[in-house]
Amino acid sequence: MELIKLRIKGSVHVGVYVYANDYIGFIPPGLTASEKEAIIDTLDIELIETKIAETDLVGVFIAGNNYGIVLPRNVLDEEVERIKPYLAKHDMNLYISRSKHTAMGNIILANNNAAIIGGILEKHEAQKIAEALGVEYMVKDIMYLNIPGSLAVVTDRGGLVHPDINDEELRFLEEFFKVNFERATVNAGIPFIKSGLIANNHGIIVGENTTGPEILRIKRGLEGG
Repeated sequence: MELIKLRIKGSVHVGVYVYANDYIGFIPPGLTASEKEAIIDTLDIELIETKIAETDLVGVFIAGNNYGIVLPRNVLDEEVERIKPYLAKHDMNLYISRSKHTAMGNIILANNNAAIIGGILEKHEAQKIAEALGVEYMVKDIMYLNIPGSLAVVTDRGGLVHPDINDEELRFLEEFFKVNFERATVNAGIPFIKSGLIANNHGIIVGENTTGPEILRIKRGLEGG
């Protein structure tokens, strides 16, 4: 499983700018040719350039898995129309949430088996999101925070989570997602690991400031070891 270090738009917070599953990735306009090539080669995906809600914060606003994509209510119609053909190509569902909360990438933690949705989201919205993603779900805060998508990253091979999580919650994540989790940080000590990491079942991209010991833990977590 390949792992590379990268800056995107000059930032080590790569997870803020990119969303990826195993088939497609969404990136904001303006990435260099070398940045795009690195993402494609590492994650083995097709890239779609788009803003979400007129911002570059694609990784903050999009959540999903191989079965579906969730967008926030403030996504623009032209952004949706740009995305739809790629979803149709891969037979993925699209759900545009009506929640007043829009940072779907922070609120939702999902792989192709399950999803945890932060308790900040309305229950009827959580059910519709789970239907779009085709997985069992639970509305639950992690570490008393309603942003499980910021605290952790999970694929079908493994997971990473904030280093201060207690043993009981760690065991819950492993049982619910049916993969092993590793406590980890990114970019020289940042515990909100999603901000500096993009991963799917093919590869891993971390922010350029990520240290050697952090990379060892990240690879151990996401390679299922």
